[in-house]
Amino acid sequence: MAGPGRKARSGGEDRKSQQARAARLSAALAQLYPEARISLDFTTPWQCLVATILSAQCTDERVNRTTPELFRRLPDVGAMAQAPLEEIQRLIQSTGFFRRKSQALKAAAGAILERYGGEVPARMEELLTLPGVGRKTANVLLGHVFNQPGLVVDTHVRRVSLRLGLTCEHDADEVEGDLQKLLPPGDWTPFSMRMILHGRRICHARAPRCPECLLYSDCRRVGVAGGKVHV
Repeated sequence: MAGPGRKARSGGEDRKSQQARAARLSAALAQLYPEARISLDFTTPWQCLVATILSAQCTDERVNRTTPELFRRLPDVGAMAQAPLEEIQRLIQSTGFFRRKSQALKAAAGAILERYGGEVPARMEELLTLPGVGRKTANVLLGHVFNQPGLVVDTHVRRVSLRLGLTCEHDADEVEGDLQKLLPPGDWTPFSMRMILHGRRICHARAPRCPECLLYSDCRRVGVAGGKVHV
């Protein structure tokens, strides 16, 4: 189910031209980053859900150092649902915001057991009913576990999309909707993963490396001039 996004705007660029530019950008990103997978470690849908919830305001590296012991102690939905909240907090404390995250994990596990027979649901509408799960987390599951189109919008995708002129929105759901209109569904997951990598490596928040960016010729550089960010 597509996000609500309004019509994307980029100066006087019409939709057809914007779609063509988005296709060129997608192809360039595919050459730069042939890998198109999240860097979180997991082996089951439940582990992917847990790792993605833990990754909020935390680095993937930190999450990957935390989850081996967490999954050893609490390997599945049932174990998480039954675990004392204090134990979950202790196991995930290093990821930050551990009280809120532990509550979300325990509640999500309980909801999955009660509503979905212990299996993580594979539909956007059902995923969004789980505590701690928004569209970003749901799209990670859709794209990386259930082989469905899922366009993940995190802070990097939102920032880079704005600078490229693929959206003028700041709300993540609106950005998602705009990008969905510009790209075929089969590109949604790899495109968003590559945008995340580009945001981490080149298009930094405060000091984008514009002179060495291979997307430069197709970038509208919204809010950026001479490599300096204008807010």
